[in-house]
Amino acid sequence: MSDEVTSNVVVIIEDDDDIRALVEVILTQAGFEVVPTATGIDGIDAVRRKDPDVVVLDVGLPDIDGFAVVRRLREFSQAYVVMLTAHSDEVNVLQGLSAGADTYLTKPFRPRELRARIDALMRRPLHVPRRSGDPHESAPSAAAAAQSESLPRVPTPNTPRSFAHNGLHIDVDIRTATVDGVDVALTRSEFDLLASLVEAGRRVRTKADLAIAMRARAGGESDYVSDADRRTVEAHLGNLRRKLGDLPENCRFIETVRGVGYRLTEAQ
Repeated sequence: MSDEVTSNVVVIIEDDDDIRALVEVILTQAGFEVVPTATGIDGIDAVRRKDPDVVVLDVGLPDIDGFAVVRRLREFSQAYVVMLTAHSDEVNVLQGLSAGADTYLTKPFRPRELRARIDALMRRPLHVPRRSGDPHESAPSAAAAAQSESLPRVPTPNTPRSFAHNGLHIDVDIRTATVDGVDVALTRSEFDLLASLVEAGRRVRTKADLAIAMRARAGGESDYVSDADRRTVEAHLGNLRRKLGDLPENCRFIETVRGVGYRLTEAQ
């Protein structure tokens, strides 16, 4: 029998005994139910059983690396993933974010910083869209499709949080996104990035703009943007474009304004 699912659960996947114990103390004091594990396989099993809100995941594990773990988690879990890495180089960081992590911390880290990252993630709205191709879900009805096509291309006073653009439909309030009527499963960070872009329309958003906007959606107020923040935006944008099927040679939804930033493409 599986464990009873509770709210405010964190699964720790960390093979270093001292770090795992430290994270457990930090998050237990923060009011979470903490499930500590020492290997990738045990961690994946714990996530399946407990359906946690957050996973704190080490990159270097004794059985499978953290990148493989987060890719497996993204097959069935929408938990926030905080990756812990001993390497601060750009390739390592981008690999973790591209695999599906929401944010990362470089070891050694301060307990207060871990708490702050998790608190910011937990302030984001929770919505898990249907996965496309689910055999248990019926196809959209003709009426639903017609209603979808009638959504405005730009927000109006009556529907300020629904957007449609070249076959992309996004509802910011209930956090759903579809392309040509098919649901797109996005992480919280990817959805926040997409919402910031569609709300801006054809106005160009720099990487710094997008980093601040994503932080604000998570409840943060700081306007400081580091190089790591900009790299995070790049990684999430790359994942977002891939999931939307937005090919670089034929951009349908998002275009790059070289040397400036990003914006929506022209309406087709």
